[in-house]
Order: sequence, then structure tokens, then C-alpha cells
Amino acid sequence: VQLQASGGGLVQAGGSLRLSCTASGRTFSGYIMAWFRQAPGKAREFAAGISRGGYSPYYADSVKGRFTISRDNARNTVFLQMNSLKPEDTAVYYCAADSSPRASRDPDEYDYWGQGTQVTVSS
Repeated sequence: VQLQASGGGLVQAGGSLRLSCTASGRTFSGYIMAWFRQAPGKAREFAAGISRGGYSPYYADSVKGRFTISRDNARNTVFLQMNSLKPEDTAVYYCAADSSPRASRDPDEYDYWGQGTQVTVSS
């Protein structure tokens, strides 16, 4: 499956952004979807994930209550609504697809990756 992420940009602290990731190639609803992020000089980290049906989102503690992940299987798209952004949210954000049966926060479990979209939060 091919993933195309978009929606990043520059925003002031306290602002909002909405990321989108559109999939093509295989049945989108067959994959657990997630967003990861990678700040300069740091390892890639899990931000949010969502089950195949979209009923069970799960979040990293660092974004819980501020970020919302959702998906539209009819449009082959997963979203990440990011509110109350902080400078420490600055990173390249990647969407990823996982075909395994259980949800995971480990990037090594994910089979397909988008190209990344830059999010920069200024203080």
C-alpha cells in the first residue's frame, strides 16, 4: 500500500493543524493505522493509532487530550487533528500501516510508511 501524508506546516504555540494520510493500492480497512513523529536528533516515536474499524484510538501520553486520530475507510484516509500545539510537538510526522492482528506502538511492527510531513510549532 502507498501512503501520502499532507497537512503539515508552521503554527504558533497553542494553534492547531490537521494532518491527512491517503492510502492507495490495497484494502485500507485491512490495516491498523498510526501516526509517528521524529524530531531532529531523536528516535521515531509513536503518537497515535487507530483500529481497522476506527472504534479504538490509542495515544501516547504526550499527546493525549490534545490530538485526535480518526479514519474514513470510504476515502482511504486517516487524520490527525492536533490542538493546543507545543514547541515540543515539532517533528516530521509519518503515517504508517500495520497488517498484524494487534495494535502496536512499535514502529518496527508497521509494514508501510508515508513520506512524512513537517510540523513546526513556534513559541
